[in-house]
Amino acid sequence: MWGYMGNMGWGYGRGFIGMAHMLLWWILPILGIAVLARWLFAGYLGAGHSLSKRSVDILEERYARGEIKRNEFESKKRELDD
Repeated sequence: MWGYMGNMGWGYGRGFIGMAHMLLWWILPILGIAVLARWLFAGYLGAGHSLSKRSVDILEERYARGEIKRNEFESKKRELDD
């Protein structure tokens, strides 16, 4: 009864369906893990966004806080513009 049943409409397409199933079986969980890891670590990496500030912005903030004098600010800004 459950022996050879011929192609039953599947023909050679069964290999492609099996391959697509295998790809979905492996790719979707791997992508899910990658998205989850990125989402979890976004908080830790998000704290480093201040590192991506331009140097001139940091220099202007230091000058605004009074950490450096005007002549030092201008000389450093000229160095950064070069």
